[in-house]
Amino acid sequence: MTPSPEVTPAQARVIDRSGAPALRVEHITKSYGAVRAVSDASLAVWPGEVVGLIGDNGAGKSTLVKCIVGRTHPESGAVFVGGVELHARSPEAARAAGIEVVYQNLALVDSLDIAANLFLGRELTRGQGALGRIGLLSRRRMRAEAARVLQEFGVDLGRASLSDPVDRLSGGQRQGIAVARAIVWGQKVVMLDEPAAALGVEQTENVLGLVERLRDQGVGVIFISHNMDQVMHVCDRVFVMRRGQTLGWAETAAVSTTDLVGFITGALPLHPATEGV
Repeated sequence: MTPSPEVTPAQARVIDRSGAPALRVEHITKSYGAVRAVSDASLAVWPGEVVGLIGDNGAGKSTLVKCIVGRTHPESGAVFVGGVELHARSPEAARAAGIEVVYQNLALVDSLDIAANLFLGRELTRGQGALGRIGLLSRRRMRAEAARVLQEFGVDLGRASLSDPVDRLSGGQRQGIAVARAIVWGQKVVMLDEPAAALGVEQTENVLGLVERLRDQGVGVIFISHNMDQVMHVCDRVFVMRRGQTLGWAETAAVSTTDLVGFITGALPLHPATEGV
């Protein structure tokens, strides 16, 4: 199998797998009544690796992410972060362990300003001691830090200011804020669910650039997308899901976009999923 000439795949990079994966998921199963949404799913991503998670609509990708971070609770399976099992499965526990997620709906609060969204759940307060415990927000500090972060990550706000509510921003700007927030707080793993959906060419390139920045900082990235060109461009490996199962994995440097479609449909074989964890 050779890469398609019209797409530049991620270059074959040496990933250090001598230690523990940034994230290892083993045998996750989740049902909703009689519907088995995720079935015995396993995958892993190492520090500094971008892993694509691909499959048709309804394959179980988003549900698997929700199981990993505790937004929904599976019937079985285990999640390990840096080799340590994540026992208390909740969004708060996942964030405390260094996992951040950018969902398709971005999870931004439209009525809050840009800086408040960047620090959502991690607000900076004024003073120390008893004054700090009162919880008075230091909006000046948050806006100053937000300005630094957005400039560093190349998020262009155009004519918007940090005090503007995010519902005044374009889709690309909102996406940039959500991804920047994940970069700031995702110490070990960042999972992005269709991060460039409905974005223009330039905005998409900015998002992919942020993914590469995460990778270069040694963060493990799970990149969920239906856009095979984007997957080929930014991912080191792909895991393929169908009907709730992780069928297996492949290295993007050794395959083409046509091959990815073949993996999704089952026309082409994959390395067994358990060999990639």
